[in-house]
Order: sequence, then structure tokens, then C-alpha cells
Amino acid sequence: MSVSTVASAQPLCAQLPVLGRDVTVPLVTGGEVAYAALDYAASAPALQRVWDDVAAYAPYYGSVHRGAGYLSQLSTDLFENARKTVAEFLDCRPDDQLIFTRSTTDSLNLLAAAVPADCQVFVFETEHHASLLPWKDARVTYLNAPRTPRQAVETLERALADRTVSDKEGYGPALVCVTGASNVTGELWPVRELAAAAHAHGARIVLDAAQLAPHHPVSVRDLDVDWVAFSGHKLYAPFGSGVLAGRADWLQAAEPYLAGGGASRKVTRREDGGVAVEWHESAARHEAGSPNVIGAYSIASACKALTEAGFDTLVAREQHLIEKVRAGLAEVPEVRVLSLFGDDAPRVGVISFVVDGWNSSHFAAALSAEYGIGVRDGLFCAHPLVRTLLGSDPQTQGECGAPEAAPGEKSLNAIRVSFGAGTPDEHVERFVTAVKELVRDGAKWNYRTEEGRCVPAV
Repeated sequence: MSVSTVASAQPLCAQLPVLGRDVTVPLVTGGEVAYAALDYAASAPALQRVWDDVAAYAPYYGSVHRGAGYLSQLSTDLFENARKTVAEFLDCRPDDQLIFTRSTTDSLNLLAAAVPADCQVFVFETEHHASLLPWKDARVTYLNAPRTPRQAVETLERALADRTVSDKEGYGPALVCVTGASNVTGELWPVRELAAAAHAHGARIVLDAAQLAPHHPVSVRDLDVDWVAFSGHKLYAPFGSGVLAGRADWLQAAEPYLAGGGASRKVTRREDGGVAVEWHESAARHEAGSPNVIGAYSIASACKALTEAGFDTLVAREQHLIEKVRAGLAEVPEVRVLSLFGDDAPRVGVISFVVDGWNSSHFAAALSAEYGIGVRDGLFCAHPLVRTLLGSDPQTQGECGAPEAAPGEKSLNAIRVSFGAGTPDEHVERFVTAVKELVRDGAKWNYRTEEGRCVPAV
């Protein structure tokens, strides 16, 4: 069996088939309903195409880079071909490295461990915590939330210019970290312009594409970014896989992210009784241990599926869903949609909002229990941004995704609805109807807080 026969040739359409589309869930009011998964920004359902490809490969599973046997050779070939497929999906440069990781968070922590010791990192307060927090060993400059894309570029330019002028002994390396699309508002960021500003001031830039890659094509070359990171579980692949791709020099110069087999090329005993290690300079340097071949293959399968479906078609259909949701929410005066850049800003299928008179966790619980609709509530692991959008003290602590007060009480959290290539029109239509009914009529059930979550009272 060759690697090519593992991949399926399933035809694709604009609404891509996903796992769970036929799952039904019970309602507290009685009966069952088809589950409307509208939390794609946290984890998108796996594409049926991806699941079928993985199932076709599973009987041929073998150790990677280790074995002489046929299945080991097949798995190694599959793993390295997956690397090529994902690099093509990202339009990487010929000398870029592509490293398979566990997630976007893992990818950015890997890069943070590889930045030079004297590196200064610039990051907007609007970032997801995966981009905001890993830089503990670097000098970090946090930039205030911009209110327009142009202001974002100007803010970065000023910060980088101040760095150039203020350091009398010259300035060392610098890195800018920025999202491609907000996980809170869905708004697209001016990545190409931010990259140009970074490079004009001698800085490098890493793109957090966790929310961008599932919705829009991402070209490392066209955007002119130095690195890009994303997660498989947001790209319609199963959990546990991610990607960091980009320039090789900092990665090759850094100590391996994890020390162990696979990362080492040669290990010998020294005369003093210790060991001497020669590390790989390839991507293997940061892929110690037995690799997640199924995770890598599933990402590659998802990349192929999205490419074959055509991003033009997918983007057009998603825009249709965005307009449906935004138009429906606009008809409810009590609803306030959160935005940095304004109503006309281009965005992906991620929309956050609050409802006057409602605790957001109470509202989300009612959507689930009474309508079979799964959304997100909380601060979405982007605490400073959500607090800024809600007009609260950005220093106040909170817990990701968990309500901070009982139903009906004032609480600092919001509701997020998100969707993508596998979302049918019926799901967003049911969501809009449910929002209107809850605001007009109130919840049909009583709710209470249990272990930090708002749940139906028994």
C-alpha cells in the first residue's frame, strides 16, 4: 500500500461535512434536538474527510523515524509528506522550517524559548493569552488596544521607533507578536502592514493564525511574516496537534524545546563521565520523542480539504452566515456586539456580545439547555481585551470561561458565537431566533451556579 492510497477522494462542497452533525441532545423542556455547535473559535468539529483519512491510515500505524519495517517506513513517509503539505498550505519559503507541535500555545512557547536572550517583544493587549503570556524570559512591551487598523500600525511604529532611539547602546533583536483574526471580535488585523512596520525597524514578526487559518488563506510569503503558528483543533482536525513555521536561524540556534530522542543526532560519553550531545538543525531539533503522526496527518488532510473546497467559496459562504447573525442581533436593542474596529471591519465567523439585564453565563446556559445551542461565555482567554471592550478595569482577575456571579447578577463576561465551514444555515437561524425569544420572554427554566458553571436547576 502506498501513501497516496491512504488519502480519500471524497468530493467537497461549500458546507463541509463534519463529525457530530447528526448528534442530538436533550432539552430541559423535553424532547431532543440536533446539536448546533457554534463554538468553532474554541474547537471546530473535525471534518468527516479528515476522520476518514485517519481511519484509512490507522491500520498502517507504525513508529516514525525509528523503524526499518514497512509500516514504520510508511508512517515516516506519511509524516514528512504531511510536513510538505502544510508548508504548501502556508506558502512557506524554501528555507523555512515547519515544526509540528501540540497547539498554537505550544508553538508560541517554543518560539519564546528560542528568542535570543536580549530580544524585546512587542505584543498588543488584545492578544489571546497564547500570544500574550509566553515571553517571560524576554523584555516585553505591551501595547494598548488600537481602535482602528491604522492605529494598530501607528502604535507599533511608535513603539519600535522609541526603542531605536531610547537605547543608547544600540538595540538588540526584536519580535512583534500579533493575531491574524481576533478570537473575541473576529476582526481581521492588518498583518501585512504590521509586518512591513516591523521589518522597517529591524524587528521580526510572528503571526498567531489560530483564528485566521480556518477561515482565510494564509501565505507566509505574501504577508511577509517571519513565523506563523496555528492549531489543528481549530482547523477541523482532532485535538493535540499544531504548527510553527518560519525562519530557521533562531530555531537552530536555540536549545531543543525538549531534550530526548529524535532531537539528538549524536550522543557520546565524555572523559569527565558526562555526555556530549550534537543536536539536529532540522525541525527534528524541536520534535523530541515519538511524533504525533496522526495529528500531523490530520492537519495535512484538513489543509487539503480546505484548499480543494476553495477559500473563495468558503469565505463567501461564511460571510453570508456572518451577515445573518449580525442582522439578527441588530434587531434586538438589548444586545451589544463587541468590536474594536467598528461595524464595517472585515471579520471571520466570530462574534461576541452582551445582553442587557442578563448574566452572560446564564444566557449561554439557557441557549444550551433550552435550544440545544453550544456557544462560549466568559473572557475567552483574552482577559485584557474583553475587559477593555466591556469598559472594566483590565487589572481585575478572572477565570477563563467561568461565570463570576450567580445568574441575574452583574458579572464581567460575554457570550461568543462562532462558526465556519461546517455550519449549516439552520444553526445560525436557530441561534438568532433563540436570542430573540430569550430576550423577549426570559428563560423557561431556573438556573443555578454549580462548581463555577451556570447549570439548569434540578
